[in-house]
Amino acid sequence: MSRTIIDVHILQTVPPSNLNRDDTGSPKTAIYGGVRRARVSSQAWKRAVRLSFKDLLAKEELGERTKRVGDAIAALISEQAPDLADQAPSLAAGVLKAAGIVMKEPKGGAAAEPGYLLFLSHRQQENLAQVAVEAARAGTNPDGKLAKALANRDHSVDIAMFGRMVADASDINVDAAVQVAHAISVHAVDTEFDYFTAVDDRKHDAQQTGAGMIGTVEFNSSTLYRYATIDVDRLQDTLGNVEAARKAVEAFLTAFATSMPTGKQNTFANRTLPDAVMVRLRQTQPINLVGAFESPVRAREATGRIKEAADALAQHTQEVEQAYGQPPVEAWVTHVGERAQALATVGKSVTFPELVAAVGSQVAIRLGGSA
Repeated sequence: MSRTIIDVHILQTVPPSNLNRDDTGSPKTAIYGGVRRARVSSQAWKRAVRLSFKDLLAKEELGERTKRVGDAIAALISEQAPDLADQAPSLAAGVLKAAGIVMKEPKGGAAAEPGYLLFLSHRQQENLAQVAVEAARAGTNPDGKLAKALANRDHSVDIAMFGRMVADASDINVDAAVQVAHAISVHAVDTEFDYFTAVDDRKHDAQQTGAGMIGTVEFNSSTLYRYATIDVDRLQDTLGNVEAARKAVEAFLTAFATSMPTGKQNTFANRTLPDAVMVRLRQTQPINLVGAFESPVRAREATGRIKEAADALAQHTQEVEQAYGQPPVEAWVTHVGERAQALATVGKSVTFPELVAAVGSQVAIRLGGSA
């Protein structure tokens, strides 16, 4: 059966930075190809994408993942029915229980909440608040079947993309349409240490010496290979609309390419844009092309790492697709300057806005809509 799959491959150079820390404050790393690589977890970049969605999509198209979902629904109940504001926390807890969510008993007068992060779209929150208000007006408990149904429709773009797991009510789980790989450097890295001192601004006595504070910050710099894939058919199944799926794909491409985790950003001012973005539309299965960098790239004095990485990715892409007989249906490339020029041999070279528009158009056509 023909499918519609969007593979996104990115090469991005990041200067000295600590984008994603482990429990000791060190930049995350991984061993690949026998050497240590810089690593940025998929969770960190998915969080950055979700934050970027706020600038690309309307609030009603997005969701909220929080333990304080009771507070959120209580606030909506108070907005819809100001006369029920005093009862709003208990009404919110009641409608969530009716939907199958196990609520923890409140302590010290706090509102009852689930014991885990619950991902609901803003429309789902509003719908549940309305059910709670209607039940309170009628003097009855919320209808459990209705509450669960409302928690499982009107899904937001971020829920459709990244999925939802509810252990208490597995029948409202949502399968993710997007998979995001951990970004890794195309080369070996060593962690470095920045020793810093801070001066006390109120130290006026010239005879006083020494810093007011000293410390170290760990960092590295790297050229990252980033990969994500979108199952467009699953995305449409969840969102239920061709135009919504198209808009979601375009928003994801923009957010994934231009977002960045904010770890130590004020310290390093490390925000960059990708050196190259390659998108391949497939109809069989997603293909991660990280194998291009199993042998670590070595920088050359004249060209640095980007040219070597782009050459390796272009060659590996052709070799894999030829060996397995799985060429893409369509392919597009946005690259900066001549260093990543090799990737223009494996896709149509376009600006990034043109790439996003072209992918969106193909998604709409393949889903049965109009370009």
